[in-house]
Amino acid sequence: MTHVSPAPTCYRHPGRETYVRCTRCERPICPDCMTEASVGFQCPSCVAEGRASQPAARTWFGGTQAGQFGYVTISLIALNVLVFVASLVISKGGALGGGSIFGGSTILHELFGVSGPDYPLHSIPCPDQPGYICSSTNTSAPGIDSGAYYRLVTAMFLHFGPIHLLMNMWALWVLGRNLETAFGPVRFAALYLLAGLGGNVAVYLFSPNGLSAGASTAIFGLFAALVVVLRKLGRSLAPILPVLVINAIFTFTVANISIAGHVGGFIAGGLIAGALAYAPAKNRNVIQAAALTAYTVIMVLIVVVTASGRS
Repeated sequence: MTHVSPAPTCYRHPGRETYVRCTRCERPICPDCMTEASVGFQCPSCVAEGRASQPAARTWFGGTQAGQFGYVTISLIALNVLVFVASLVISKGGALGGGSIFGGSTILHELFGVSGPDYPLHSIPCPDQPGYICSSTNTSAPGIDSGAYYRLVTAMFLHFGPIHLLMNMWALWVLGRNLETAFGPVRFAALYLLAGLGGNVAVYLFSPNGLSAGASTAIFGLFAALVVVLRKLGRSLAPILPVLVINAIFTFTVANISIAGHVGGFIAGGLIAGALAYAPAKNRNVIQAAALTAYTVIMVLIVVVTASGRS
């Protein structure tokens, strides 16, 4: 009597006969489960294991390739737009008015913009008169001098009117996608937030008595970061020089522009980008994290010491 062994079947599809085996684990695989390798074919399980064991592709500065999708840039734009819409709703459209091309302030600006001393609340909506503002010089919100340090962060998500918002979001869209691709999502997010923080700290130090808000502190940090990246990669600065000059002129000639915020953000962005771009490849993650942590600690100490001296 002759005994005939049954044909082997695919380990993932038992109903399919196959005589091809994975070159790594030797499990039988059907055509739908085959991935061509340098020698023979591999099964899906071995292909997944091989990919998991390989290091993820990195950018020039240590970030992940996920930055090419611009998720952080898009999220920041969406957040700024949502905050602006919220200010319109709360103020019944008050952010569209005002005495300048940038529109007016709202209760959100007075509560969360950069202000050293306590800020009088003039934009409180009247509960019994929808659409009207109940001003009261006897009511004020705590300023940074009084410990409202959150203003240094929240201010970068507020804008005085639609023109102010559109200008900053256009710049963020143009600059952000390129820098997020270069640095990766996490490093780019840190760059944006810490540059904005540095610009707002500069406002607090040199122009504490007004009310400042806007993403411009972070945007000017992105301008400086782009200069650093181009220099590091050995590329020409010529394409961006006209934009830098125009923004510099705009900063120093247009009324109601925070010079301290723009200049402070530019310097902060340059320092942060320099730490990210010029960190040596060996132990790069540790060095970058240490540099950003040291920068943050210095900013916090400056603010706390200044607030203590003014209170």
